[in-house]
Amino acid sequence: MSSGPSAAAGSTAAALRHVLSHFVTPLVMCVGMGLAYLGAFHAPEPHDLRVDVVGSGTSAQVLAQTLQDKGDGALIVRTVPDRATAEKHLGTQESYGAYLPGKHPELLVAGASSGTSATVVEEIFTKVAAGQGDPLKVTDTAPTADGDPTGQGIFFLLVAISIGSYASVAVIGGAGAVLALRIRAALTVAVSLVVSLIGVAFAGPVFGLVDHGFGGLWAMAWLYSLGILLIGVGLHVFLKRWTTLGMMVLFVMLNFTTSGGIFRPELQPGIFGALHSFWNGAGFVEGVRSHVYFGGHALGRHVLVLALWCVVGLAVMGAAGLAEGKRRKAAETSSAGSIGASEAGGAQEAGGAQREGRHVGDGARAGADGTEELEEELEETVGV
Repeated sequence: MSSGPSAAAGSTAAALRHVLSHFVTPLVMCVGMGLAYLGAFHAPEPHDLRVDVVGSGTSAQVLAQTLQDKGDGALIVRTVPDRATAEKHLGTQESYGAYLPGKHPELLVAGASSGTSATVVEEIFTKVAAGQGDPLKVTDTAPTADGDPTGQGIFFLLVAISIGSYASVAVIGGAGAVLALRIRAALTVAVSLVVSLIGVAFAGPVFGLVDHGFGGLWAMAWLYSLGILLIGVGLHVFLKRWTTLGMMVLFVMLNFTTSGGIFRPELQPGIFGALHSFWNGAGFVEGVRSHVYFGGHALGRHVLVLALWCVVGLAVMGAAGLAEGKRRKAAETSSAGSIGASEAGGAQEAGGAQREGRHVGDGARAGADGTEELEEELEETVGV
């Protein structure tokens, strides 16, 4: 009579422990996302933001030095001899604004480089012109496409491609765990291709984020997605249901915040600028900007970043293949030992049937546990 309530209490306690153990992932995500996003975006302040003052006379040099001194590290101000040189610097992203002083002052910016940086520069030189009693004319030498008036469309394209990629990791790594690694690798290539084509459709005919350069954009989207999927599917062999958390850290917390899609490194704390130099999201965002708006300047470096992440992914997949091979050999050795012991013992047929029944039951329970774990992983991934 007493076994019923005690069994129910034990079942409830076990279920509660199971539920509580699953709070680790969302709580770590909460802390990680707060630290990453608020640390990167909550108080953007310029530092070492390069701007030019056009002119070779004493007045231009004095203005440049005054801005440099008053900026207290916010600006790096240089003088350039003429407008053509200033436009060249903007076109190679060596500067983010060029001020032409005079009776009718003008500010040159490259909006496609970073809308937020252009806004900061405009605020600074609007005050400079106002101090001289003149209105400021602003000229955008590299405007974004009509479908991307804020200049942040490429960043949100990055978000869409990233989610499609790391959410697919749970499917290939979890549901596809029974498949050979080479088949999972083939699925990885195929899914990354589909995700990249969806990205191009969003960027072009659906929202018009860019109006040319679709072939190059597709190639970079494919490299970017492939790198994420290779790393994720490989990691799944080692991390299992914790893969979602690992992917969130790598490709959301550290990735979105360092991509330069909202604020460039010159407006963020130093660690984000350091990661910007080699993280894959920055490689995609800066690569697309270079390809579409800046004549391919430094494009090779950005593509190299994306390619190197794919190389890392291949290395992780290789390590996963070795790990699975060792596990398979260990399982085969254990199975062979069990069969030999069973034959040597000469167990009766009835006993063998009972053991088989237990094995089937154990296998069914293991399968049910694996299915439950997969469903939980998919829910966590998609829910995020």
